[in-house]
Amino acid sequence: MKIGEVIRDGDFKAEKHVPTIEAPDKIKKGEEALVKVIVGKEIKHPNTPLHHIRWIQLYFKPDDATPVIDIARFCYNSHNDTMNLDNPGCASTEPASCVKFTPTKSGTLIAESYCNVHGLWEASKKLDVE
Repeated sequence: MKIGEVIRDGDFKAEKHVPTIEAPDKIKKGEEALVKVIVGKEIKHPNTPLHHIRWIQLYFKPDDATPVIDIARFCYNSHNDTMNLDNPGCASTEPASCVKFTPTKSGTLIAESYCNVHGLWEASKKLDVE
């Protein structure tokens, strides 16, 4: 089995686990791209101690290059954790993060998210560099 066989995708407007990638469609060469990744943009993910998004990983695949570039990994470590599930903890993180990067070529942004109950999810977005 390969990892690609277990990664799921879907429409983020209908499925709360699919990452949303907010980024420009086009930028000029040498310009920074601000990229925001979110899980639960349209349908909020529960983010409880028993069911939460653990991390989002962001990659960039240039159109004419073989390797995928690892852009960023965002970890979400607080989910109102407590020893007593009837009394929630005092902090919770939401799976939403931003990063700036400067691509030199057009390509595709790929985001993967990991839910501790429902596994791996993926989305992608094209980014053109002029």
